[in-house]
Amino acid sequence: MDHLFTVVGGAATPVPPTVLAAEGLLERQHLQEWVIANPQVLGESVLVITSEFDRWADTDGVPARDRLDVLGLDATGRLVVAELKRGTADRDVHLQAITYAALVSRFDLDTLAQAHRDFRKGRGELLGLDECRQRLLDHVDGEWSPELLQRPRQVIIAADFPKQVTHTVVWLSEMNLDIDLVQVGLWKAKGQLIAGFTKVYPTPEVEEFTLAPARSEAKAAARKLEERSRARNAVHVLVGAGLLPDGTLLTLTPRHGVTEGIREDIVAWVQQDDSRSSATWRNDAAKPLTWQADGKPYSPTGLANHIFTSVTDRKADGIQGTTWWDVDTARVPDGADPDEWVTLAGTSLAGLAKQFNRTGKDWTGLHTLLAAIPAGRWTTYGDVAAVINSHAVPVGTHLATCRQCPHAWRVLNTAGRISPGFRWHDPARTDSAADVLSAEGIRFDAGAADPAARLSVDDLTALADK
Repeated sequence: MDHLFTVVGGAATPVPPTVLAAEGLLERQHLQEWVIANPQVLGESVLVITSEFDRWADTDGVPARDRLDVLGLDATGRLVVAELKRGTADRDVHLQAITYAALVSRFDLDTLAQAHRDFRKGRGELLGLDECRQRLLDHVDGEWSPELLQRPRQVIIAADFPKQVTHTVVWLSEMNLDIDLVQVGLWKAKGQLIAGFTKVYPTPEVEEFTLAPARSEAKAAARKLEERSRARNAVHVLVGAGLLPDGTLLTLTPRHGVTEGIREDIVAWVQQDDSRSSATWRNDAAKPLTWQADGKPYSPTGLANHIFTSVTDRKADGIQGTTWWDVDTARVPDGADPDEWVTLAGTSLAGLAKQFNRTGKDWTGLHTLLAAIPAGRWTTYGDVAAVINSHAVPVGTHLATCRQCPHAWRVLNTAGRISPGFRWHDPARTDSAADVLSAEGIRFDAGAADPAARLSVDDLTALADK
């Protein structure tokens, strides 16, 4: 973030940058605490295990003097080593990060649980060792993997980076060491300090297009990380957006990560007990599925792995569980529109998250389109979704919760009826959406709006292009 402005009306005034040292801000007492309180700067879904860790010892029992700034665990089961500098990073800062990564790569679950217990105790939270161990297990999507634990990701946070560091980090990344460079900036606006964290390497373009040679074991670990990341990201998209109501029924359709023969074996196994084929959804990012066969909560991948192992008596590897669970459209959740809900037939959790992600979680295009719908006309959730490259259900979910959507009452279900989930955000309103549409000139016949007043996908596209 090179430039920051305060905006008043049409005027944008530059905010002067400053630095942590000039403002009396320290590395441990301030920068480190910011990271601990906001672990998202280290990546998505990172649990801080400990900070200021220095309980190393060599073979003769002599403690080492190194002090690890922050150690986290992401939802794929990978450790995150963070090295913090309040000013420009030292020329050998990457060597420090690599050293810490090498040291923690030999940690096991018990070591991490003890470190987390001590860390939380120092902050006034008394947890038992078993409770800490379970917290770590619950944070990981899928089975605990020592293989992934041995491949820590490193994050270096500093105000700036010398070219020696950036060049070396790029080369190390090509050699399959994952190191992120995050730049911390500080600005001062009217006496208020504003901090910003910007990931400067690898950029999304580098992550997507850079290819590097890798050993077979590195490729396998990278593949496992990719599958877990996809599954975890899909769950976070669905939970974060509230796309599925609690109690949504899901059905099992084994897909990703298994052969056709194993799929047939799973289908035969499920047919022995119908409860094995169903799970219910709850908006919990850690374990959103409750399997009807045993009543226990699982992550989508965790349950897929459990089913795979139950059928094959082998350990699962690389399954993306969000592709295994489809929305059961035979049972419509309370508040959902039946006509729109049925359009989810055959849609997996991964597919629904992907459809929602096509909008980039930015509903500006939808708002612009809705604002262009004139009085006396109406359209459907599905047609709006088609124009913005989304799906009717997330569009309906957004309209039901957004307080900034213009003309939301002009969007109806495919039958031209008001969705059962439609609510005014002003609880004091006593008129209905049908009342407003009627006042705008739309006729209703047996509860359905006049089809002649409906705007088609082509009509909406023309409005969006104006």
